[in-house]
Amino acid sequence: MDQKPSVGRIVHYVSYGTPGGEYTSQCRAAIITEVAPLEGNDAAQADIENWDEGQRCSVSLAVLNPGGMFFNTRLFQDETAQRGGTWHWPERV
Repeated sequence: MDQKPSVGRIVHYVSYGTPGGEYTSQCRAAIITEVAPLEGNDAAQADIENWDEGQRCSVSLAVLNPGGMFFNTRLFQDETAQRGGTWHWPERV
């Protein structure tokens, strides 16, 4: 099933972790607060890499952490869940 990001959808945000490794990168629950089409260099990169339709935008998120919430903008999708500062659809369990 091809999913498209939209405001109010639940996704996972991948945290960066710390450089020294005290805290590892973790998936956190997040809510999409904005969806913006790609522009400029980001749109050109999407064309070069032939990104699918769901990846041709950036999102803003309200990230839910155990210690509180934070807000982040212009985040890109990474379904491998390997890169900090990205989001992906929750895994089916």
